[in-house]
Amino acid sequence: MQVKTNSPKAWILAARPKTLAGAVAPVLIGMALGFAVLLTYGRWRAGLIPAGFCVLFALAMQIDANFINDYFDFKKGADSEERLGPERACSQGWITPSAMKAGIIITTIISVVIGLPLVYYGGWWMLAVGLFCILGAFLYTTKFSYLGLGDIMVVVFFGIIPVLFTFYVISPNNLSVSPQELGNDVIEIGDSFSPVMLLLVSIAGICVGLVVNNLLIVNNYRDRELDRTNGKKTIAVRLGARFSEWLYLLNGCLATIGAMWVCGRFNNNSFPLHLVVPLLFLPFLFSAHRNMVRINHGRELNKVLGQTSRNILIYSILFAATIALEVIPVWWSR
Repeated sequence: MQVKTNSPKAWILAARPKTLAGAVAPVLIGMALGFAVLLTYGRWRAGLIPAGFCVLFALAMQIDANFINDYFDFKKGADSEERLGPERACSQGWITPSAMKAGIIITTIISVVIGLPLVYYGGWWMLAVGLFCILGAFLYTTKFSYLGLGDIMVVVFFGIIPVLFTFYVISPNNLSVSPQELGNDVIEIGDSFSPVMLLLVSIAGICVGLVVNNLLIVNNYRDRELDRTNGKKTIAVRLGARFSEWLYLLNGCLATIGAMWVCGRFNNNSFPLHLVVPLLFLPFLFSAHRNMVRINHGRELNKVLGQTSRNILIYSILFAATIALEVIPVWWSR
């Protein structure tokens, strides 16, 4: 591929647009949960602006993390000619190391600027959350991915944190919305910070985190031989290819069951959509898993990487749509 050094095309490739689904998915689910409660209070418009900032912050942080990963893997020599994954900007000479360092600084600043308005909605302690996310982006590439802890990092930073805090900043309690009379006509959850609601949000975060983690599983599955040589102790290196294959499938199945349970809490004794809609994810999961096992090794596994990225988006849309289909009709009929 002919790419001019430090050109706009080079930066677009370095941003890895296909990975952005992993950033948007948990925010989408957090938004669905937050707006479901806002509808109970009759003030769904109050959450639109903070939700928009959550999406922008997630996208900026994902691009920042991609730049960090590109630069530090290049410096460590991990992106050698033997690399099987998608081409990286620094190793291909599309972006010079000095320019990438500047890009990391700029995208980090942009992430902070985008995140600052969330302080207005969530309080000053949201600064700590943002700094924690930025620190996590650096530590993932430089430390944790080499210790086999990348999977935990993904579930936390691409699941629990974005879902929980997206829900938090658009929750009625946090937006000082005066509630209407609450009852069982929309959802049987009540206060947005009740133990039941926080449990639902946390489980939703874990579920989407498991689905996003399948991206890392495919990456490590493809690179297991090279990682073993480089001393990178991923799950595929520690526990083998067969374990990774089953873990990929298990993550998707557990996430589907979790989505059915969470969405079921919003059902109002109508047709059980929560038992049907999330299941539409399974054919896509099984197809990608079958291709993963069939291909087994080599660059062709990058096709499975693309399918997995697509599956993350499908999962989040089905999850959010199920909640919307359960809540909106009842709210509309009030």
